[in-house]
Amino acid sequence: MFTWVQERLACEGLLKGRTVAVDGTTLEANAAMRSIVRRDTGASYDEFLRSLAEASGIKTPSREALVRLDRRRRKKTSNEDWTSPADPDARVTKMKDKRTRLAHKAETAVDTETGAIVAVTIQCADQGDTTTIKKTLGEAVKQVETLMVSRCAGPYVSEEGLAEVVADKGYHSDETLLELEDMDLRSYISEPARPRRKWKDEQEEAQAAVYANRRRMRGARGMRLRRQRGERAERPFAHLCETGNMRRTHLRGHDNILKRMLIHASGLNLGLVIRDRTGAGTPRGFQGLAHALLVVLWAFSSLLEVIHRSLSHRMTSLTDLGRSFTHRRPRTASEAFTTGC
Repeated sequence: MFTWVQERLACEGLLKGRTVAVDGTTLEANAAMRSIVRRDTGASYDEFLRSLAEASGIKTPSREALVRLDRRRRKKTSNEDWTSPADPDARVTKMKDKRTRLAHKAETAVDTETGAIVAVTIQCADQGDTTTIKKTLGEAVKQVETLMVSRCAGPYVSEEGLAEVVADKGYHSDETLLELEDMDLRSYISEPARPRRKWKDEQEEAQAAVYANRRRMRGARGMRLRRQRGERAERPFAHLCETGNMRRTHLRGHDNILKRMLIHASGLNLGLVIRDRTGAGTPRGFQGLAHALLVVLWAFSSLLEVIHRSLSHRMTSLTDLGRSFTHRRPRTASEAFTTGC
């Protein structure tokens, strides 16, 4: 279904598939932190703290003693040691508002020219951006190639396929740039502020890739793509997670969450087609169109009323004029001739 919607976009010229912007966000999982258990023993968090307290010499630890013991520990909820029995795919991570929750990572590839979503992936929340981008780009390449061979896609899809990738500084690393070069993709990735690097002899390929990316980013096209990335890549998350209420998932497992995300992304892509044809692609936009239609109808009715009043006034004047000619008394001789003859 997601591919079918993309074919409709391609037929309308709303999906090019040449340059994509990649970005990710966290989705709160449908599992509570209090339900996590140890991977090795299956003990709950309270049971684990009680075993630590007994090992330290406290036979009957109180709740306050357990809190003090837990406060002194470091790396309390490492994903290597803890898991959720309700949703094993969820990982402990920090959300956008700095809360520690069980979450998943959603990553999208968006067409920078039109804003259409090309690919969506759901991955573990504890993986970094430099690790997850490879899977997302693989899905994007697969979707663009499917559109290229599809007869319904039309002539608007890029003939060379996916060629350029735009991302923020969280995706910048030597390994990522080298992988993009191996995939024949030109990178436009923002470089974080770092001190001057001292390259070694075995890092010649990485040095060339970093310098080439830096040169492209400082050009006019790189600056334009960076502005487009901020607009195109962030807007889908606002529609999917905030307006679409997907910031917290109500499903469990990456496969189920991915299906839900693909349905939401398909609706967003269809909104682009509707907006291109009617000028509005959201319910709020259609409310605005309805209001504009009512204003036009009111103005038209007001114009008709003014025309009706003007015509009625003219008809009344003509009627009065006709009556004055009909009921006029005949002239006398003195009125008709000034000489009185």
